[in-house]
Amino acid sequence: MMTLEIFRRKIAAGEPLEGEEMISFMRAQSDAARRILCELNNAYHTPQEVQKLFAQLTEQEPDDTFTLFPPFYTDFGRNIHIGKRVFINSCCQFQDQGGIYIGDGCLIGHSVILATLNHHLAPERRQNLSHAPIRIGRGVWLGARATVLSGVTIGDHAVIAAGAVVTRDVPARAIVGGIPAKMLRSIDDQRQSSSPS
Repeated sequence: MMTLEIFRRKIAAGEPLEGEEMISFMRAQSDAARRILCELNNAYHTPQEVQKLFAQLTEQEPDDTFTLFPPFYTDFGRNIHIGKRVFINSCCQFQDQGGIYIGDGCLIGHSVILATLNHHLAPERRQNLSHAPIRIGRGVWLGARATVLSGVTIGDHAVIAAGAVVTRDVPARAIVGGIPAKMLRSIDDQRQSSSPS
């Protein structure tokens, strides 16, 4: 019988998420997450109450410096890992089964999507899922409506422009934008152009 512990071991080992038992388990976990999200998203809560509900959702205590503006959406919740001084703005959607790791001091804009799962292209395997973690370094700023896909690592202090779709790794201190996201410049270039001569 599938359990959360077995599921986490499979995720850590990079095993595909296949079979009826796996699909049933994931749907049950999504149902459990939705119960908590209904409470979080459909009434006013103090910042401390939001932190408590987020802790129930992730089964981890966030740091006191964590801030979330509801509504917030996820279909799992138990594989979200948040650092200190992280801010998540409203209407974000985290598909976290494959693992989402957000470093200290990150700013997550409105309606950002982090998606760690993919369906197979072959029609006979379409119900099966592959996964890879998203890793967001320290001090990263994700602009409103940015989307980050599975397996992407974003380096420390990078900036993701609003509406960007990030399909590959982003170097530290890079500014990227577009669909798919491409390097626009580095933060260091920006500093040099705006510093006095």
